[in-house]
Amino acid sequence: MAVAVEKLITSDILKPARYLGNELLAVHKPWHTAVIRWVLTYPEVYEVGASNLGHIILYNILNAQPRQLCDRAYLPGQDLAAKLRATKTPLFAVESKRSLIEFDILGFSLSYELGATNILEMLDLAGIPLTWRERMVGNYPLIFAGGQTATSNPEPYADFFDFFALGDGEELLAEIGLVLEEGKQAGLSRQELLLDLGQVPGVYVPQFYDMAADGSVHPNCPNVPKRILRRVATPMPAYSIGLVPHVQTVHDRLTIEIRRGCTRGCRFCQPGMLTRPARDVEPEQVVAAIEQGMRETGYNEFSLLSLSCSDYLSLPAVGVEIKNRLKNENITLSLPSQRVDRFDENIANILGGIRQGGLTFAPEAGTQRMRDIVNKGLTNEELLRGVKTAWQQGWDKIKLYFMIGLPGETDADVLGIVETVSWLQRECRSKGRKSLSFNLTISNFTPKPHTPFQWHSVSTAEFKRKQQLLRQEFRRLKGVKVNFTDVRISAMEDFIGRGDRTLAQVLRRAWELGAGMDSWFDNIEKAYNAWGNAIAEAGLTWKYRQVENGEWNLFQKEDGETRGGGDTERWGHGEVGNIFNNFSASEHLIISASNETPSPTQYSLDKPLPWDHLDTGIDKKWLKEDLKRALEAATVPDCSFDGCSHCGVCSTDFGHNIVIPPLPIPEFTGHFVPNTTKAQRLRVWFGKLGDMALLSHLDLMRLFDRAIRRVGLPIAFTGGYHPTPRISVAWALPLGATSSGEIVDFELTQSLDVNTFRQTLAQALPNDIPIYEVAQLDLKAPAATQVLDAAEYLLTVAPQTPATSSQWQDWIDTIEQKNEIWSEQTTKSGKTQLINLRDRLFELELMQTTSNSLESVAILRYLGSCRHDGILLRPEQILFMLEQVAGLEFQLLHIHRNRLVLRN
Repeated sequence: MAVAVEKLITSDILKPARYLGNELLAVHKPWHTAVIRWVLTYPEVYEVGASNLGHIILYNILNAQPRQLCDRAYLPGQDLAAKLRATKTPLFAVESKRSLIEFDILGFSLSYELGATNILEMLDLAGIPLTWRERMVGNYPLIFAGGQTATSNPEPYADFFDFFALGDGEELLAEIGLVLEEGKQAGLSRQELLLDLGQVPGVYVPQFYDMAADGSVHPNCPNVPKRILRRVATPMPAYSIGLVPHVQTVHDRLTIEIRRGCTRGCRFCQPGMLTRPARDVEPEQVVAAIEQGMRETGYNEFSLLSLSCSDYLSLPAVGVEIKNRLKNENITLSLPSQRVDRFDENIANILGGIRQGGLTFAPEAGTQRMRDIVNKGLTNEELLRGVKTAWQQGWDKIKLYFMIGLPGETDADVLGIVETVSWLQRECRSKGRKSLSFNLTISNFTPKPHTPFQWHSVSTAEFKRKQQLLRQEFRRLKGVKVNFTDVRISAMEDFIGRGDRTLAQVLRRAWELGAGMDSWFDNIEKAYNAWGNAIAEAGLTWKYRQVENGEWNLFQKEDGETRGGGDTERWGHGEVGNIFNNFSASEHLIISASNETPSPTQYSLDKPLPWDHLDTGIDKKWLKEDLKRALEAATVPDCSFDGCSHCGVCSTDFGHNIVIPPLPIPEFTGHFVPNTTKAQRLRVWFGKLGDMALLSHLDLMRLFDRAIRRVGLPIAFTGGYHPTPRISVAWALPLGATSSGEIVDFELTQSLDVNTFRQTLAQALPNDIPIYEVAQLDLKAPAATQVLDAAEYLLTVAPQTPATSSQWQDWIDTIEQKNEIWSEQTTKSGKTQLINLRDRLFELELMQTTSNSLESVAILRYLGSCRHDGILLRPEQILFMLEQVAGLEFQLLHIHRNRLVLRN
């Protein structure tokens, strides 16, 4: 049954609209019609999870399945989590408001190494045991995880999940649903159901596998595969349209995937290795999805998504076509990832305009040699051409991503980052033009499973030294802001990301000590100490020290001691990565008398890894060969556009690259020019009822903007650099207050019939935003805000001790008889002043009282000043006046605004 959340989701918690589950395009399937009931459970706050494209796609796909429904849950804020624990209320799904324990299956997104602590927090809030062993007794939902980290190395998290879904989920989750439905109807036990799931390609059930002494993982029963296949699916843009939150999210826009997979072959990049082969989406599907999506959602921005958008050859054609079609809508296009070597005037056109977005490039390294080592495929000339094109097209600030700690990196390579940025600034200067500035993010290389650099490590001391080196050199550059990644976070990501099942106890203890993902941002010292204490209590400090020292358990002797630790061997043009540091030349390295690259023996690279039982399609032998090529600074071409690199992916299991030839680029018809024509002004009286009371004023303004866009009403825009629609709400309503008397003005570029406008707008608004009246105004009439005079409220108030109706009336009479009731007020400038509240009170009336032995509640109506010059009487000031005359404390239970009074 549904959880009674009305008393929990109140205006006193941060952004209560997060938890309402009433978004536009949310799917509300009847509970009794479903056989299998899912919850997609995102272990981050709502603003992150609700805008995640994978979350939206899988939500839509699961709800499209017959006899199945899918609800959603998110990590609650600390305030709601405290309420849930204090009231012993289980965590609930946002749409049905049912406890998570009532569902058949919960699917978590695990896309970050340190994100599992949030998952444990959600399970605990839901009253669900944390490990699969504990869940064997009782009737609990199946708990699984998917996402990049789950696909990469699920072993550190294996104790907590019944199974993992590896790779793309579009087809896999639908198959899982069918197995669950058949198993439920057949009355299978939990163990039998998991055994059936374990035979579905892409499903990994940890309890049917054991970890050997060397860290490798092997089946413990004959009915599951030795290696679990990563699933590959074709992108389906139509399923990207859905879930338009009322609150502002991290990615507050329509997102359409144009290409899945990347074959550039950057040797540090795990997503590039785990999403092969590359699959382009037909340009016609992209354009159709964007047009439909913008019409159905009302967004004013859309994003084209890919690991490398610039490798989608039809990007300029699609972008220009959409910009041309939506030219009059003030629509912005953003590209989250693009290559600087393919940035040209066409891409600048689709990104530019009045609402020009930010621009981000990722050179990764400061020297050509290092870019060759990582196989970036980018020359200095290409870097300059792309940055200079952006500057010439109007960008004055560009964000650049660099990385330090890569294999073979020398101090000269590190300082090359400073030299590269300085060179770009010098080349982008001219008289009468603002100098180009840069915002740099310099991250620490963290080795990731399934990449050629998975065998490389760097000590935290070396990271700190290199960061300090850069800080000193960047001091001489103006117009450059530099951000560094904390080395402790990098070390912890490495420790967990390349770990095995022994780390489960660390994850659990770290969560118990308060190490949620958010704590890294709120209090990094607390988070780091929690993880450190958890590691120490598990007796794994020695293992973490290997990470801190640039070593790894791959080089750990059986007696628990580590080898080596001496100076880094010199090689070729730089240093051999620390993967080779702990072996003497005679023991594990073959070094010729000449200055050739040393090579590891088969022992060091062939030692089993905790993720070897996962078949991602990438041949481990190829990874080793590519590591050797990296140490020789040899590059590998992009197999989407050049010859095959023989990585092993292309096959019947994983498919092949799908590269669609570029379409002709349409003629660009120009950027959006705001239509400032004011042909008609309409004033709308509306209500804000029910759940909509928990929507903030800014969220309400965004709601009106999107509603106008969805139904195509001809709204006028302001001019200037940031044109906005001419929509003006008379007066903000307090969060949590309801109203039946709000006013909003609209200015249109062409005249419409008033009733037509009313009906059109009403169909785009939620039921809890009713329209009561629409009137046409003279174009020169003042805005409602300018002529606002008073506001009438109904207040639900409770005194500290029960009171009779006569007592309430006596208090009201006393207030009305007074000429002065003074209160101290602090101005915006910080000054204090005394104001006479009685002057601002026009009417006060007792409407209703209810009393019993426990409480007394009254409904009061008051009419008070409400003017744009700041002379107003707030609801809480009525309580102040009551307290002055009654000598009691009062509690304001609810505010309802009846009407706003305008001067004639």
